Amino acid sequence: MTTTPRKRIGLYELTWRLPIIVWQCVFFAGPVLFMVAMSFFLVRNYRMTEAFDFANWERMLTRGFFWDSYLYTVMIAAASTVCAMCIAFPAAYALALRASETTRRWAIFLLIIPFFTSYLVRTFSWFVILSESGVINALLANIGLGPFTMLNTSFGTLVGYMTLTLPLVVILQTVTMANIDRSLIEAARNLGCKPMATIWQVIIPLSKTGLIIAAIFCFILSFGDFVAPFYLGGSQEPTLPILILDTTKSGQQWPRAAVVAIMMMLTLFAIAFAGIALAYRKRKGAK
Repeated sequence: MTTTPRKRIGLYELTWRLPIIVWQCVFFAGPVLFMVAMSFFLVRNYRMTEAFDFANWERMLTRGFFWDSYLYTVMIAAASTVCAMCIAFPAAYALALRASETTRRWAIFLLIIPFFTSYLVRTFSWFVILSESGVINALLANIGLGPFTMLNTSFGTLVGYMTLTLPLVVILQTVTMANIDRSLIEAARNLGCKPMATIWQVIIPLSKTGLIIAAIFCFILSFGDFVAPFYLGGSQEPTLPILILDTTKSGQQWPRAAVVAIMMMLTLFAIAFAGIALAYRKRKGAK
């Protein structure tokens, strides 16, 4: 068995890769390392002092309010991901496999348009729709229902998360399913596979990678979002981003906030790497 020698990176290749390496070091690795170091600082008289003390980690990781916030953030981000994936799939299926190429392009363009406006503005627009005197309760009042409280609840937070993530999830799912070999779908139908069975046994397995990547993006955006739980959820059950804000306001405790931020990053890294490993894992017997 012969092994191919590894290709050494020359000066030319390294020169072209240097900008992205510098960018990652300056704007990602550097701030992360500083945040890790800051988590060991101490605050005395509202001023941070350099130290190497685990008091901040002990303070945050042994408190029930931190773990309550952590579990709530994970659960509501996971719920947002499941809802977005389920709602986006029929639309993406229709655009990718039923609509014409022109219709698909226009649909993707229209899905991109919401990103042209501020997410904060789009979030505030839901106040008019979800309030007790808003559009939805006005429509329900015509049939004798309501009013229902939708603002300052977990439902309001979910609506905000969906506003942020749903267009992106539809786009990713559409692009993924549009690249499926149509002959495989036709072969399944010719062999007597029913429509739902075709979706479960052919379309979803062939688009597994794109679907998982879409779910990862949705979870990451929801997990780290501050706007939706603060303005639509009312901070009734604080998520980790809101906990960071409250911690910094409480005696300028930036080191404790850094602990929360590091725990968020570790969680997202674990989920992202696990999701990518699952997305690109080959089935047994596949070459």
